[in-house]
Amino acid sequence: MALRIDERYEVAAPVDVAWALLVDPRRVVTCVPGGALDAVVDARTYDGRVRVRLAGITFAYRGRVRLAEVDVPGRRVRIVGDARARAGDGTARLSLESWLLPRPGDRTEVVAEATVNVGGALVALGRGFLEALGHEVFRRFAARVGAALEGAAPPADEPLRALPVLAGAARAWLSGAGGPRR
Repeated sequence: MALRIDERYEVAAPVDVAWALLVDPRRVVTCVPGGALDAVVDARTYDGRVRVRLAGITFAYRGRVRLAEVDVPGRRVRIVGDARARAGDGTARLSLESWLLPRPGDRTEVVAEATVNVGGALVALGRGFLEALGHEVFRRFAARVGAALEGAAPPADEPLRALPVLAGAARAWLSGAGGPRR
């Protein structure tokens, strides 16, 4: 199942400062909820894991990400990755393109467009639920990037609350964005 996640957020930092963080996997992984860097394969390839808890369910994946394209003058980066669930038959493939736009007051807008292909038992949760989960994880990621750029400690990893994710899935389904109704 292919999922599309498009997000925009602003951070209180100039473009150059935000760029330095967002193209450094050693730093950016600290902003990923439940993320950890396991190994640096080469200058553009990294092995890691992510573990997201939602109420009583844990999604744990281990995989590899690669900085496929880095356009320094254009402040654009494309990241690709493949992961497998630590338990079960789950798979995930990611393609994330993001770019930075300068905003007044030494602020930066981050634009991210991602396609995530998931397989295995996770598909049974449904498109609307998985997209809502992706948006909530991204919202937390953006808050952590903002905290890192401001020199603050990132918020603690805590389980996602099921109600907001379910409410987001319901909104997507009611608007028709959650896929075909049956």
